[in-house]
Amino acid sequence: MKYYLAVDIGASSGRHILSWMEHGKIRYEEIHRFANGMDEVNGHKVWDTKRLFREILVGMKKCHDLGKNPVSMGIDTWGVDYVLLDDKDELVANTYAYRDSRTMDMDTAVYERIMEQDLYARTGIQKAIFNTIYQLMAMKVQQPDALELAQTMLMIPDYLNFLLTGVKKQEYTNATTTQLVNPVTNQWDMELIDMLGFPKRLFGELSMPGTVVGSLTKAVQDEVGFNCTVLLPATHDTGAAVMSVPNTTDQVLYLSSGTWSLFGCELMTADCSDAARRANFTNEGGYDYRYRFLKNIMGLWMIQSVKKELKDTYSFAELCKLAEEADIDSVVDANATCFLAPASMIDAVQEACVESGQPVPKTPGEIARVIYRSLAVCYQKAAEELEALTGHQYDTIYVVGGGSNADYLNQLTADMTGKVVLAGPSEATALGNIGAQLIADGVFSELRCFRRAVAESFELKAFHPSLQSML
Repeated sequence: MKYYLAVDIGASSGRHILSWMEHGKIRYEEIHRFANGMDEVNGHKVWDTKRLFREILVGMKKCHDLGKNPVSMGIDTWGVDYVLLDDKDELVANTYAYRDSRTMDMDTAVYERIMEQDLYARTGIQKAIFNTIYQLMAMKVQQPDALELAQTMLMIPDYLNFLLTGVKKQEYTNATTTQLVNPVTNQWDMELIDMLGFPKRLFGELSMPGTVVGSLTKAVQDEVGFNCTVLLPATHDTGAAVMSVPNTTDQVLYLSSGTWSLFGCELMTADCSDAARRANFTNEGGYDYRYRFLKNIMGLWMIQSVKKELKDTYSFAELCKLAEEADIDSVVDANATCFLAPASMIDAVQEACVESGQPVPKTPGEIARVIYRSLAVCYQKAAEELEALTGHQYDTIYVVGGGSNADYLNQLTADMTGKVVLAGPSEATALGNIGAQLIADGVFSELRCFRRAVAESFELKAFHPSLQSML
Protein backbone atom coordinates (compact mmCIF):
# COMPACT_ATOMS: atom_id res chain seq x y z
CA MET A 1 0.00 0.00 0.00
CA LYS A 2 1.34 3.44 -0.97
CA TYR A 3 0.54 6.23 1.46
CA TYR A 4 0.60 9.97 0.79
CA LEU A 5 0.66 12.51 3.62
CA ALA A 6 -0.99 15.93 3.54
CA VAL A 7 -0.08 18.37 6.30
CA ASP A 8 -2.84 20.96 6.13
CA ILE A 9 -2.38 23.91 8.50
CA GLY A 10 -5.05 26.55 8.84
CA ALA A 11 -5.15 29.66 10.95
CA SER A 12 -7.06 27.89 13.73
CA SER A 13 -5.96 24.24 13.46
CA GLY A 14 -3.73 21.82 11.63
CA ARG A 15 -4.12 18.20 10.63
CA HIS A 16 -2.17 15.31 9.15
CA ILE A 17 -4.25 13.41 6.61
CA LEU A 18 -2.87 10.12 5.32
CA SER A 19 -4.33 8.96 2.01
CA TRP A 20 -4.19 5.92 -0.25
CA MET A 21 -5.98 4.43 -3.26
CA GLU A 22 -8.35 1.51 -2.73
CA HIS A 23 -10.33 -0.12 -5.56
CA GLY A 24 -9.93 3.00 -7.67
CA LYS A 25 -11.23 5.32 -4.96
CA ILE A 26 -9.41 7.84 -2.78
CA ARG A 27 -9.39 6.96 0.90
CA TYR A 28 -7.95 8.88 3.84
CA GLU A 29 -7.69 8.96 7.61
CA GLU A 30 -6.77 11.70 10.04
CA ILE A 31 -3.56 10.83 11.86
CA HIS A 32 -2.94 13.95 13.93
CA ARG A 33 -4.76 17.19 14.71
CA PHE A 34 -3.48 20.18 16.61
CA ALA A 35 -4.58 23.68 17.54
CA ASN A 36 -3.13 26.75 15.90
CA GLY A 37 -3.54 30.41 16.61
CA MET A 38 -1.81 33.73 16.79
CA ASP A 39 0.33 34.71 19.79
CA GLU A 40 0.69 38.21 21.20
CA VAL A 41 4.32 39.34 21.34
CA ASN A 42 5.18 42.95 22.17
CA GLY A 43 1.76 44.10 21.09
CA HIS A 44 1.87 42.24 17.75
CA LYS A 45 0.07 39.15 16.49
CA VAL A 46 2.63 36.54 15.43
CA TRP A 47 2.92 32.86 14.50
CA ASP A 48 5.08 30.40 16.44
CA THR A 49 6.72 28.54 13.55
CA LYS A 50 8.78 26.40 15.95
CA ARG A 51 5.58 25.09 17.50
CA LEU A 52 4.11 24.37 14.05
CA PHE A 53 7.22 22.47 13.02
CA ARG A 54 7.14 20.41 16.24
CA GLU A 55 3.53 19.45 15.49
CA ILE A 56 4.49 18.43 11.96
CA LEU A 57 7.11 16.06 13.38
CA VAL A 58 4.66 14.66 15.95
CA GLY A 59 2.19 13.76 13.20
CA MET A 60 4.90 12.21 11.06
CA LYS A 61 6.02 10.05 13.98
CA LYS A 62 2.43 8.85 14.40
CA CYS A 63 2.46 7.65 10.79
CA HIS A 64 5.60 5.64 11.53
CA ASP A 65 4.14 4.22 14.74
CA LEU A 66 1.16 2.96 12.72
CA GLY A 67 3.47 1.32 10.22
CA LYS A 68 2.18 3.63 7.48
CA ASN A 69 5.20 5.55 6.25
CA PRO A 70 4.25 7.85 3.36
CA VAL A 71 6.14 7.79 0.07
CA SER A 72 5.63 11.55 -0.20
CA MET A 73 4.25 14.44 1.79
CA GLY A 74 3.16 18.01 1.14
CA ILE A 75 2.44 21.04 3.31
CA ASP A 76 -0.18 23.69 2.68
CA THR A 77 -1.10 26.72 4.82
CA TRP A 78 -2.88 30.04 4.53
CA GLY A 79 -1.40 32.70 2.24
CA VAL A 80 0.31 36.12 2.51
CA ASP A 81 2.45 35.45 5.63
CA TYR A 82 6.20 34.86 5.37
CA VAL A 83 9.53 34.60 7.18
CA LEU A 84 12.72 36.53 6.52
CA LEU A 85 16.05 34.74 6.96
CA ASP A 86 19.56 36.18 7.26
CA ASP A 87 22.75 34.81 5.69
CA LYS A 88 22.86 32.10 8.39
CA ASP A 89 19.23 31.11 7.73
CA GLU A 90 18.13 32.52 11.07
CA LEU A 91 14.90 34.52 11.45
CA VAL A 92 15.57 38.26 11.35
CA ALA A 93 12.17 39.27 12.77
CA ASN A 94 8.99 37.86 14.22
CA THR A 95 6.77 35.88 11.88
CA TYR A 96 3.91 38.34 11.81
CA ALA A 97 0.31 37.22 11.34
CA TYR A 98 -1.85 38.80 8.69
CA ARG A 99 -4.37 40.03 11.27
CA ASP A 100 -1.71 42.19 12.95
CA SER A 101 -2.41 45.92 12.77
CA ARG A 102 1.10 46.95 11.64
CA THR A 103 -0.09 47.24 8.04
CA MET A 104 -2.49 50.07 8.87
CA ASP A 105 -1.99 52.93 6.36
CA MET A 106 0.62 50.93 4.45
CA ASP A 107 -1.62 51.04 1.40
CA THR A 108 -1.00 54.79 1.30
CA ALA A 109 2.76 54.17 1.35
CA VAL A 110 2.45 51.69 -1.53
CA TYR A 111 0.22 53.98 -3.61
CA GLU A 112 2.78 56.76 -3.33
CA ARG A 113 4.93 54.53 -5.56
CA ILE A 114 2.25 53.01 -7.81
CA MET A 115 -1.41 53.93 -8.29
CA GLU A 116 -3.91 51.42 -6.95
CA GLN A 117 -5.50 50.75 -10.33
CA ASP A 118 -2.08 50.28 -11.93
CA LEU A 119 -1.12 47.80 -9.22
CA TYR A 120 -4.22 45.72 -9.93
CA ALA A 121 -3.61 45.87 -13.67
CA ARG A 122 -0.08 44.49 -13.09
CA THR A 123 -0.98 41.73 -10.60
CA GLY A 124 -4.72 41.02 -10.73
CA ILE A 125 -4.72 40.65 -6.95
CA GLN A 126 -7.45 42.29 -4.90
CA LYS A 127 -6.66 44.90 -2.33
CA ALA A 128 -6.49 43.43 1.16
CA ILE A 129 -4.51 45.38 3.75
CA PHE A 130 -2.86 42.16 4.95
CA ASN A 131 -1.40 41.21 1.56
CA THR A 132 2.35 40.59 1.66
CA ILE A 133 3.01 43.75 -0.36
CA TYR A 134 1.69 45.85 2.54
CA GLN A 135 3.41 43.67 5.14
CA LEU A 136 6.76 44.19 3.41
CA MET A 137 6.10 47.91 3.20
CA ALA A 138 5.47 47.85 6.96
CA MET A 139 8.87 46.17 7.38
CA LYS A 140 10.49 48.80 5.14
CA VAL A 141 8.95 51.66 7.15
CA GLN A 142 9.02 50.24 10.66
CA GLN A 143 11.93 47.74 10.69
CA PRO A 144 14.34 48.78 7.92
CA ASP A 145 17.32 47.19 9.68
CA ALA A 146 15.63 43.77 9.71
CA LEU A 147 14.72 44.07 6.04
CA GLU A 148 18.32 45.01 5.24
CA LEU A 149 19.60 41.90 7.03
CA ALA A 150 17.19 39.60 5.20
CA GLN A 151 18.68 37.44 2.45
CA THR A 152 15.73 35.12 1.85
CA MET A 153 11.95 35.39 1.99
CA LEU A 154 9.95 32.19 2.32
CA MET A 155 6.19 31.90 2.65
CA ILE A 156 5.13 29.86 5.68
CA PRO A 157 4.87 26.46 3.92
CA ASP A 158 8.11 27.15 2.02
CA TYR A 159 9.83 27.71 5.37
CA LEU A 160 8.40 24.54 6.89
CA ASN A 161 9.62 22.62 3.82
CA PHE A 162 13.07 24.16 4.35
CA LEU A 163 13.11 22.95 7.96
CA LEU A 164 12.23 19.44 6.75
CA THR A 165 14.68 19.23 3.85
CA GLY A 166 17.22 22.02 4.05
CA VAL A 167 16.07 23.06 0.55
CA LYS A 168 14.59 26.50 -0.17
CA LYS A 169 11.89 26.70 -2.82
CA GLN A 170 9.33 29.43 -3.42
CA GLU A 171 6.02 27.91 -4.53
CA TYR A 172 3.93 29.66 -7.18
CA THR A 173 0.35 29.60 -5.83
CA ASN A 174 1.30 31.03 -2.45
CA ALA A 175 3.62 33.57 -4.07
CA THR A 176 0.70 35.05 -5.99
CA THR A 177 -0.93 36.08 -2.69
CA THR A 178 1.95 38.52 -2.13
CA GLN A 179 0.53 40.81 -4.87
CA LEU A 180 3.99 40.85 -6.42
CA VAL A 181 3.62 38.24 -9.21
CA ASN A 182 2.86 39.10 -12.83
CA PRO A 183 -0.14 37.02 -14.06
CA VAL A 184 1.11 37.07 -17.66
CA THR A 185 4.64 35.80 -17.03
CA ASN A 186 3.69 33.96 -13.80
CA GLN A 187 6.98 35.20 -12.32
CA TRP A 188 7.90 37.85 -9.76
CA ASP A 189 7.29 41.35 -11.13
CA MET A 190 10.83 42.62 -10.59
CA GLU A 191 10.03 46.05 -12.00
CA LEU A 192 7.24 46.45 -9.43
CA ILE A 193 9.47 45.12 -6.65
CA ASP A 194 12.12 47.69 -7.63
CA MET A 195 9.53 50.50 -7.67
CA LEU A 196 8.55 49.60 -4.10
CA GLY A 197 12.16 49.49 -2.92
CA PHE A 198 12.08 45.87 -1.76
CA PRO A 199 15.36 43.90 -1.93
CA LYS A 200 15.35 41.88 -5.16
CA ARG A 201 17.48 39.17 -3.55
CA LEU A 202 14.40 38.01 -1.59
CA PHE A 203 12.63 36.84 -4.74
CA GLY A 204 13.97 33.71 -6.40
CA GLU A 205 12.74 31.18 -8.95
CA LEU A 206 9.11 30.14 -8.53
CA SER A 207 8.27 26.42 -8.49
CA MET A 208 4.98 24.87 -9.55
CA PRO A 209 2.88 22.35 -7.60
CA GLY A 210 4.21 18.88 -8.30
CA THR A 211 7.84 19.97 -7.93
CA VAL A 212 10.03 17.86 -5.67
CA VAL A 213 11.58 19.84 -2.81
CA GLY A 214 13.84 17.07 -1.57
CA SER A 215 14.26 14.27 0.96
CA LEU A 216 14.08 14.66 4.72
CA THR A 217 17.26 15.77 6.44
CA LYS A 218 19.13 13.17 8.46
CA ALA A 219 18.05 14.86 11.70
CA VAL A 220 14.37 14.71 10.72
CA GLN A 221 14.70 11.10 9.52
CA ASP A 222 16.19 10.11 12.86
CA GLU A 223 13.35 11.79 14.73
CA VAL A 224 10.36 10.54 12.72
CA GLY A 225 11.75 7.11 11.79
CA PHE A 226 11.53 7.22 8.00
CA ASN A 227 12.48 9.12 4.88
CA CYS A 228 10.14 10.30 2.13
CA THR A 229 9.95 12.80 -0.71
CA VAL A 230 8.74 16.28 0.22
CA LEU A 231 6.68 17.57 -2.69
CA LEU A 232 5.08 20.94 -3.41
CA PRO A 233 1.29 20.80 -3.54
CA ALA A 234 -0.54 24.04 -4.16
CA THR A 235 0.87 25.32 -0.86
CA HIS A 236 -1.80 28.00 -0.57
CA ASP A 237 -4.66 26.15 1.11
CA THR A 238 -7.32 27.65 -1.16
CA GLY A 239 -5.34 26.54 -4.20
CA ALA A 240 -5.28 23.02 -2.76
CA ALA A 241 -9.01 23.10 -1.88
CA VAL A 242 -10.03 24.22 -5.37
CA MET A 243 -8.07 21.31 -6.86
CA SER A 244 -10.54 18.90 -5.23
CA VAL A 245 -13.76 20.59 -6.42
CA PRO A 246 -15.63 17.50 -7.73
CA ASN A 247 -16.44 18.83 -11.21
CA THR A 248 -14.47 18.17 -14.38
CA THR A 249 -15.76 21.08 -16.50
CA ASP A 250 -14.04 24.42 -17.00
CA GLN A 251 -17.17 26.29 -15.89
CA VAL A 252 -17.61 25.67 -12.18
CA LEU A 253 -18.68 27.95 -9.35
CA TYR A 254 -17.11 27.04 -6.02
CA LEU A 255 -17.12 28.17 -2.42
CA SER A 256 -14.14 27.09 -0.35
CA SER A 257 -15.73 27.47 3.06
CA GLY A 258 -13.51 27.61 6.12
CA THR A 259 -11.99 30.33 8.28
CA TRP A 260 -12.28 32.37 5.10
CA SER A 261 -14.95 31.97 2.45
CA LEU A 262 -13.43 32.01 -1.04
CA PHE A 263 -16.16 32.35 -3.65
CA GLY A 264 -15.25 32.12 -7.31
CA CYS A 265 -14.54 30.23 -10.51
CA GLU A 266 -11.49 29.19 -12.54
CA LEU A 267 -10.18 31.23 -15.47
CA MET A 268 -7.58 30.20 -18.01
CA THR A 269 -6.49 33.84 -18.33
CA ALA A 270 -6.43 36.35 -15.46
CA ASP A 271 -9.04 39.14 -15.53
CA CYS A 272 -7.12 42.27 -14.51
CA SER A 273 -9.81 44.66 -15.75
CA ASP A 274 -10.86 47.74 -13.85
CA ALA A 275 -14.35 46.25 -13.48
CA ALA A 276 -12.83 43.24 -11.68
CA ARG A 277 -10.79 45.61 -9.50
CA ARG A 278 -13.85 47.65 -8.52
CA ALA A 279 -15.68 44.45 -7.58
CA ASN A 280 -12.59 43.46 -5.52
CA PHE A 281 -12.11 40.09 -7.22
CA THR A 282 -8.69 38.51 -7.17
CA ASN A 283 -6.76 36.31 -9.64
CA GLU A 284 -4.78 33.95 -7.42
CA GLY A 285 -2.52 31.42 -9.08
CA GLY A 286 -3.77 27.86 -9.16
CA TYR A 287 -2.63 24.40 -10.20
CA ASP A 288 -1.49 24.18 -13.82
CA TYR A 289 -1.62 27.98 -14.16
CA ARG A 290 -5.41 28.06 -13.73
CA TYR A 291 -6.42 31.35 -12.14
CA ARG A 292 -8.70 31.30 -9.14
CA PHE A 293 -10.94 34.27 -9.90
CA LEU A 294 -12.58 34.76 -6.55
CA LYS A 295 -13.69 37.07 -3.79
CA ASN A 296 -12.44 36.79 -0.22
CA ILE A 297 -15.30 36.86 2.30
CA MET A 298 -14.72 36.92 6.05
CA GLY A 299 -16.10 33.40 6.41
CA LEU A 300 -16.47 31.10 9.39
CA TRP A 301 -13.84 33.12 11.27
CA MET A 302 -16.80 35.10 12.64
CA ILE A 303 -18.61 32.07 14.06
CA GLN A 304 -15.32 30.49 15.19
CA SER A 305 -14.58 33.64 17.18
CA VAL A 306 -18.05 33.63 18.74
CA LYS A 307 -17.71 29.94 19.67
CA LYS A 308 -14.39 30.66 21.35
CA GLU A 309 -15.80 33.75 23.10
CA LEU A 310 -18.60 31.57 24.49
CA LYS A 311 -15.86 29.32 25.91
CA ASP A 312 -16.82 26.49 23.53
CA THR A 313 -20.09 25.94 25.36
CA TYR A 314 -21.73 25.10 22.03
CA SER A 315 -20.54 23.00 19.12
CA PHE A 316 -20.80 24.40 15.59
CA ALA A 317 -23.75 22.06 14.96
CA GLU A 318 -25.48 23.39 18.08
CA LEU A 319 -24.87 26.99 17.02
CA CYS A 320 -26.39 26.19 13.61
CA LYS A 321 -29.46 24.69 15.31
CA LEU A 322 -29.84 27.68 17.65
CA ALA A 323 -29.50 30.03 14.68
CA GLU A 324 -32.22 28.20 12.79
CA GLU A 325 -34.55 28.49 15.79
CA ALA A 326 -33.81 32.19 16.45
CA ASP A 327 -36.02 35.01 15.20
CA ILE A 328 -34.05 38.04 14.05
CA ASP A 329 -33.63 39.49 10.56
CA SER A 330 -30.57 41.71 11.01
CA VAL A 331 -27.72 41.48 8.49
CA VAL A 332 -24.24 43.02 8.73
CA ASP A 333 -21.49 43.48 6.15
CA ALA A 334 -19.42 40.38 6.84
CA ASN A 335 -16.50 41.89 4.89
CA ALA A 336 -16.24 45.01 7.06
CA THR A 337 -12.79 45.53 8.58
CA CYS A 338 -14.32 45.68 12.07
CA PHE A 339 -14.68 41.88 11.89
CA LEU A 340 -11.06 41.20 10.90
CA ALA A 341 -9.62 40.98 14.43
CA PRO A 342 -12.01 42.50 17.01
CA ALA A 343 -11.39 42.15 20.74
CA SER A 344 -14.94 40.74 20.90
CA MET A 345 -16.72 39.41 17.81
CA ILE A 346 -20.03 39.47 19.68
CA ASP A 347 -19.58 43.15 20.50
CA ALA A 348 -18.55 43.89 16.91
CA VAL A 349 -21.68 42.26 15.49
CA GLN A 350 -23.91 44.00 18.01
CA GLU A 351 -22.30 47.40 17.38
CA ALA A 352 -22.71 46.97 13.61
CA CYS A 353 -26.43 46.32 14.12
CA VAL A 354 -26.75 49.38 16.37
CA GLU A 355 -24.97 51.59 13.80
CA SER A 356 -27.24 50.37 10.99
CA GLY A 357 -30.41 50.77 13.06
CA GLN A 358 -31.28 47.06 13.06
CA PRO A 359 -32.44 44.82 15.92
CA VAL A 360 -29.47 43.86 18.10
CA PRO A 361 -28.84 40.12 18.61
CA LYS A 362 -28.40 39.11 22.24
CA THR A 363 -28.57 35.31 22.59
CA PRO A 364 -25.99 32.91 21.11
CA GLY A 365 -28.61 31.74 18.61
CA GLU A 366 -29.40 35.29 17.50
CA ILE A 367 -25.72 36.16 17.14
CA ALA A 368 -25.13 33.01 15.07
CA ARG A 369 -28.21 33.68 12.92
CA VAL A 370 -27.05 37.20 12.08
CA ILE A 371 -23.60 35.90 11.11
CA TYR A 372 -24.87 33.03 8.94
CA ARG A 373 -27.45 35.23 7.21
CA SER A 374 -24.83 37.90 6.61
CA LEU A 375 -22.50 35.37 4.99
CA ALA A 376 -25.31 34.11 2.72
CA VAL A 377 -26.00 37.69 1.61
CA CYS A 378 -22.29 38.12 0.78
CA TYR A 379 -22.38 34.92 -1.26
CA GLN A 380 -25.40 36.16 -3.20
CA LYS A 381 -23.71 39.45 -4.03
CA ALA A 382 -20.46 37.70 -5.01
CA ALA A 383 -22.36 35.33 -7.33
CA GLU A 384 -24.12 38.23 -9.04
CA GLU A 385 -20.87 40.14 -9.49
CA LEU A 386 -18.98 37.11 -10.80
CA GLU A 387 -21.67 36.26 -13.34
CA ALA A 388 -21.69 39.86 -14.54
CA LEU A 389 -17.88 39.87 -14.91
CA THR A 390 -17.59 36.49 -16.64
CA GLY A 391 -20.80 36.63 -18.67
CA HIS A 392 -21.56 33.07 -17.57
CA GLN A 393 -24.60 31.93 -15.58
CA TYR A 394 -24.12 29.13 -13.04
CA ASP A 395 -26.88 26.93 -11.64
CA THR A 396 -24.79 25.10 -9.02
CA ILE A 397 -22.39 26.09 -6.27
CA TYR A 398 -19.86 23.49 -5.10
CA VAL A 399 -19.14 24.04 -1.40
CA VAL A 400 -15.94 22.37 -0.23
CA GLY A 401 -14.06 22.48 3.09
CA GLY A 402 -15.23 22.50 6.69
CA GLY A 403 -18.19 24.74 5.89
CA SER A 404 -19.67 21.98 3.72
CA ASN A 405 -20.88 20.49 7.03
CA ALA A 406 -22.81 23.66 7.97
CA ASP A 407 -26.22 22.54 6.70
CA TYR A 408 -28.04 25.66 7.88
CA LEU A 409 -25.61 27.97 6.09
CA ASN A 410 -25.66 25.83 2.94
CA GLN A 411 -29.47 25.97 2.82
CA LEU A 412 -29.37 29.73 3.34
CA THR A 413 -26.87 29.96 0.48
CA ALA A 414 -29.14 27.95 -1.84
CA ASP A 415 -32.13 30.10 -0.88
CA MET A 416 -30.37 33.41 -1.23
CA THR A 417 -28.59 32.66 -4.53
CA GLY A 418 -31.36 30.56 -6.10
CA LYS A 419 -28.75 27.92 -6.98
CA VAL A 420 -28.36 24.28 -6.05
CA VAL A 421 -25.63 23.80 -3.45
CA LEU A 422 -23.60 20.59 -3.58
CA ALA A 423 -21.60 20.25 -0.36
CA GLY A 424 -18.44 18.18 0.10
CA PRO A 425 -15.82 16.95 0.53
CA SER A 426 -15.09 18.52 3.91
CA GLU A 427 -11.35 17.79 3.81
CA ALA A 428 -11.02 19.44 0.41
CA THR A 429 -7.74 21.19 1.18
CA ALA A 430 -5.97 18.06 2.35
CA LEU A 431 -7.38 16.12 -0.61
CA GLY A 432 -6.12 18.76 -3.04
CA ASN A 433 -2.72 18.50 -1.37
CA ILE A 434 -2.88 14.73 -1.86
CA GLY A 435 -4.06 15.25 -5.45
CA ALA A 436 -0.86 17.06 -6.42
CA GLN A 437 1.12 14.14 -4.98
CA LEU A 438 -1.00 11.52 -6.79
CA ILE A 439 -0.61 13.31 -10.11
CA ALA A 440 3.14 13.67 -9.56
CA ASP A 441 3.34 9.94 -8.80
CA GLY A 442 1.47 9.03 -11.98
CA VAL A 443 -1.66 7.71 -10.26
CA PHE A 444 -3.66 10.31 -12.23
CA SER A 445 -2.54 11.79 -15.51
CA GLU A 446 -4.00 15.26 -14.97
CA LEU A 447 -6.23 17.45 -12.81
CA ARG A 448 -9.52 16.41 -14.45
CA CYS A 449 -8.84 12.75 -13.75
CA PHE A 450 -8.18 13.53 -10.11
CA ARG A 451 -11.36 15.61 -9.84
CA ARG A 452 -13.36 12.79 -11.39
CA ALA A 453 -11.95 10.44 -8.75
CA VAL A 454 -12.95 12.88 -5.98
CA ALA A 455 -16.51 12.95 -7.32
CA GLU A 456 -16.59 9.15 -7.39
CA SER A 457 -14.97 8.71 -3.97
CA PHE A 458 -17.07 11.03 -1.78
CA GLU A 459 -20.79 11.62 -1.41
CA LEU A 460 -22.08 15.15 -1.88
CA LYS A 461 -25.06 16.61 -0.03
CA ALA A 462 -27.52 18.62 -2.12
CA PHE A 463 -29.39 21.73 -0.96
CA HIS A 464 -32.11 23.08 -3.24
CA PRO A 465 -33.52 26.62 -3.08
CA SER A 466 -36.73 26.77 -1.07
CA LEU A 467 -39.85 28.00 -2.80
CA GLN A 468 -40.04 30.65 -0.12
CA SER A 469 -36.61 31.96 0.84
CA MET A 470 -35.64 31.45 4.46
CA LEU A 471 -34.26 34.98 4.30
